[in-house]
This record gives sequence, C-alpha cells and structure tokens, in this order.
Amino acid sequence: MLILVLNCGSSSVKYKLYNMENETVLLSGLAERIGLSGARLVQKAAGQEKVTWEMRLADHRTAVEAILRRMGDAGLGVRGEDIAAVGHRVVHGGEAFAASTVVDDAVLQKLEELSQLAPLHNPPNVTGIKICRQLLPHALQVAVFDTAFHQTMPPKAYMYALPYEYYRKYGLRKYGFHGTSHRYVAQRAAQMLGRPLDELKLITCHLGNGSSLCAVKEGRAVDTTMGFTPLSGLVMGTRCGDIDPAVVALLIEKEGLTPGRVSDLLNKQSGVLGVSGLSSDFRDLEQAATAGNRQAQLALDMFVYSVQKWVGAFAAAMGGVDAIVFTAGIGENSPYVRRQVLDGLTWLGLRLDERANCTRGRDAWLTTPDSEVQALVVPTDEELVIARDAAGLLAEHTLMENISITA
Repeated sequence: MLILVLNCGSSSVKYKLYNMENETVLLSGLAERIGLSGARLVQKAAGQEKVTWEMRLADHRTAVEAILRRMGDAGLGVRGEDIAAVGHRVVHGGEAFAASTVVDDAVLQKLEELSQLAPLHNPPNVTGIKICRQLLPHALQVAVFDTAFHQTMPPKAYMYALPYEYYRKYGLRKYGFHGTSHRYVAQRAAQMLGRPLDELKLITCHLGNGSSLCAVKEGRAVDTTMGFTPLSGLVMGTRCGDIDPAVVALLIEKEGLTPGRVSDLLNKQSGVLGVSGLSSDFRDLEQAATAGNRQAQLALDMFVYSVQKWVGAFAAAMGGVDAIVFTAGIGENSPYVRRQVLDGLTWLGLRLDERANCTRGRDAWLTTPDSEVQALVVPTDEELVIARDAAGLLAEHTLMENISITA
C-alpha cells in the first residue's frame, strides 16, 4: 500500500511516499519557491542520490503535478494510480476535528471556514487537498491536524479569562500546536520505557525554531504551552512567547505601529533573535555565548528558563511526572540546551548522565539508573504519524465499502 504524505505551505510543498507494508520511505522531496523566481524541485529516492530540477512552478497545482511526474521518473515503478491515499498536514482543526478525518465535501467546507483561525497555514493546506482530489480522484484524502491531539484538554486548561461571549463568537481559546509530534514522541517514549502509555505522566518537549511543551497524562493531552496561535508559551526562535498583553497596546501607542506591524514584530523579530540581536539559530547562539556574547547568553538563558518553568507547571498539573521527552531540532541535537534544562530539574529527582547526553538525532536515555524521573530523546516523525492515520482510515473506508457491497 502506497501512502503519499503532503505538507503544503504558502510557497512550498513537502512530501514523502511510504510503502506501508513495512513503513519505509520510498522517496521524499520538496517543491519550493512556488510562484517565485528560482523555483525548484528536490527529490531523494531510497538508495539514490538527491536530484534537483530547476523549473517554473506557477502555482501549487503545477508543483503537485511536477511531484507526481518526477515520482514516476525515480525508477521505482511508481505511478499516480498506485497511491492509495494522501495524508495532508492541516495546521488548524479548531474544535471541529479531534482526530484525523477522511475529507469529503462537508469536511472541505468546514476546513475552509477554519482558515480564519490560521490564515497563513490552512489556506495552502486546503489548496493541496483540492488539487489532490482532482489529480488523484481514486485516492482517499485524509486530513491530519496539528491541533487534534490537544482536543482532550479540559476547559480549565484551554479557556481564556475573557468575557465568555468572545469564546462563543470567535472561538477564542487555547488550541495548541505540534500535536502530531507530541503524539508520536509520547507513544515512542512509552515503548522505550516499557510501560503502557495510559499509565504514564509525560512532558513532551518539542524544541525547535517553534517550540512547545505538552503535558500527556494517561495518553491524553491535558495542557500545552501554545495557545490560540503558535505565538504564546515558550520563548522561541523569532516568537516572543508569553508577554503581558498590555505591551501590545503600548507598542501601538508609543511606536505608532499598526496591529499588523505588531504581529510581525512579535512573530518574526522577537524571541532569541530579538534578545540576542544576532540569530534565531541556536547553534549560532551557543557559539557566540561561548565566545562571551552576553546577549546571546541571555537569550539562551531565557529560553531554558521558560522550558524549566513550564515543566514545573505541568508536573504540578499532572501530580507528578514519569519522564521528560526531548524532540525536534533543538531537543534532538543540542546537548547544551538539554543539560541546562535538566540541571534545573534535579528537585524532581532527575539525574543526568553526561555521557549519554552527548547523543544527537537518535533515540536515547539521558538519565542515570538511579534517576527517579527519566529523560529521553525521541526524534519526531510527524510524517509517519500522518501516513499511519491515512492507512488506518483507508482500511476502515475499504471495510465499510465491502460491507455496503455485501449488503
């Protein structure tokens, strides 16, 4: 069974093709700079060198057509009609979708309505679905939502202390993001710990340019750091994280900024980039801090402190924690950040193994045998989660069709 995983951004399309019989990636690629000069398609097939094609990609349809065509050119014998289902990453599912969903006309209409909650992300996600429905009409289209995993949060965790009418009118509440990643690493951590997920209290730490933590109690998300948008929570690469809302009013008044300019400032010019005045890349910051750059060190300290605070908050919310799980670019590859975070959590009974912490980009235990709370590294695999969900829904869909035919 072949499953195509598609992630459509505003000017790019990332993709992976899976053989779900053994969950192997047959090929992966990226179409980038769609609608811009210098557009290209980069593809890597299993056992082959990466290939790059410079080409004009006028729009997303052109890009998806090129992807399907180049899949056939990879020498793997793959044709469009061989793809049984397409799993689409969709950033925002609102309150309407608490699980991955087969896309029909009604679902597509609802997704378009939800675009107001994620105007930068959902429209290209929906565009990708529409294109695949046209180009691959035989394939089941499945939407997998970044927000779905967090829909198990209780109202006390997701509501804002605003007049309730704004929740009714605009859906103003915490939704959370990175849910597909948090779900995957929680499941994998349970396997590594050799315990059922529904018996564990985990804090999953998706640390990258965009970062979030999730409290996972008995397999269910009970709280997370990101909110109505991905702006809140931790200090991030270019996002400010939690700040006093009055700061926005002051910036508008004192700097004469429009709401759009303030949003751009908080999302793209803040975080460790804004504090350091140097970079949003943590590798640059670590190097600069080692060389004595005080602002780079301050930016790193603020990031680490925000992670430590939220770990403490989530441990309190769950009544304890069994393991802290690091994932994503920084979580998987920065021994420095992990060490700084965990050194501030010894009060939990956590003991870091310095040698084990030197690992990068692979499953690993970070704590000593006598540690009361475990710390793990689990490389995330959101695309595999999407492929698995698509395959599962395809099996259900096929079963229902067979029952209908038999009846």
